[in-house]
Amino acid sequence: MSKLKTKLAEKIPGYRERISRLVKEYGDVVVDQVKISQFYGGMRSLKSLTTDISYLDPEEGIRFRGYTIPECLEKLPKPKGAEMPYVEGHFYLLLTGEIPSQSDIEDVIQDFKKRSKVPQYVFDVLRAMPDDSHPMTMFSAAILALQKESVFVTQYNAGMSKMDYWDPTYEDGMNLLAKLPEVAAFIYRLKYKGDKQIKPNPDLDFGANYAHMMGIKSPYEEISRLYFILHSDHESGNVSAHTTHLVASALSDPYYALSAGLNGLAGPLHGLANQEVLRWIQQLMEKMGNKLPSKDELKKFVWDTLKSGQVIPGYGHAVLRKTDPRYTAQREFSLKHLPDDQIFKLVSMVYEVVPPILLEQGKAKNPWPNVDAHSGVIQWHYGVTEYDYYTVMFGVGRALGVLSNIIWDRAVGQALERPKSLTTDMLEKIAGIK
Repeated sequence: MSKLKTKLAEKIPGYRERISRLVKEYGDVVVDQVKISQFYGGMRSLKSLTTDISYLDPEEGIRFRGYTIPECLEKLPKPKGAEMPYVEGHFYLLLTGEIPSQSDIEDVIQDFKKRSKVPQYVFDVLRAMPDDSHPMTMFSAAILALQKESVFVTQYNAGMSKMDYWDPTYEDGMNLLAKLPEVAAFIYRLKYKGDKQIKPNPDLDFGANYAHMMGIKSPYEEISRLYFILHSDHESGNVSAHTTHLVASALSDPYYALSAGLNGLAGPLHGLANQEVLRWIQQLMEKMGNKLPSKDELKKFVWDTLKSGQVIPGYGHAVLRKTDPRYTAQREFSLKHLPDDQIFKLVSMVYEVVPPILLEQGKAKNPWPNVDAHSGVIQWHYGVTEYDYYTVMFGVGRALGVLSNIIWDRAVGQALERPKSLTTDMLEKIAGIK
């Protein structure tokens, strides 16, 4: 058994005891109230899910296992000479709650290598799809194709104790994660590089191997590590995380669950936002004749966008009330590696101009940029100019968090999710409407 799986097995009994006590002794304690507006508002801010993997703090941004993003980037071990931490180390943190040692990371790296070979039939499926298939459709289909490999399905069908469900779920999660970099890079080079594939390099870590298979030179491996870490988790209520949890709660295996979560990530209100930001930025540059606008010209463009009934993509957040630390991490990378990039300069100007305008307009609860306001710009700089592909990279990162969550769901015996629905007539009666 690997060190990571052993560590997980040691932690699970204690968590089971904590949850059992909460439910048995404090199960009637009221946590939140439900308002009619939340019935029709997508259950926004309704406290009804649990996760120990991450928490979205309104002031500090996402915390992974209690650590802020700056703390993660500082404390997690890095490859020799690298700026950004190992993705494998971040996954170890998500799964165990502990900062890994170099030895712990090497164990995960070796485990991933053993599991990383993608079956030929997956590539055959992808090549058989229409040329104009969306990259996210291809990514989801590849994961569904892999479902026949599920260890959970085999062991469940053979008969097993509920207390052991986490074990084959862990195996499926590890097998999936190990294959995702190659699957994602294969899709990119199939669609956009004439199917000229680059074989994986077994001597490279998760992020560096992905950059290698993409065919993009250094320091793209640094941004790959950073990108996957920043996008790995975002509490349990976002569409991709909640969908993965919901499908897994029916004891669907991790392949079905992750594919479903990625289908949610493909929505314009979720994972496609970064390409919307870049499209808006490029429309602005085109209008300015591909030169940097003055601040007054930029202000006018922003106001024109708002007055036309549109939003400024990449600005605002349902929970955050300050600049998203994921934005800041990418900005710091850009200041070091692409300070003279024309689009980055414009993004920096937007950062100065937009928040005061949104405050003046008075509609935005949070006028500050989120992660999507920056991520597409960096990808464009390094030659990944195909908008539709960006969400696939998001999906690789998000898999780290959602798979960690459903492993723990199985470990602590999370129930089938089945909220109760009411009719509009019932709600009108509750509201006292005659």
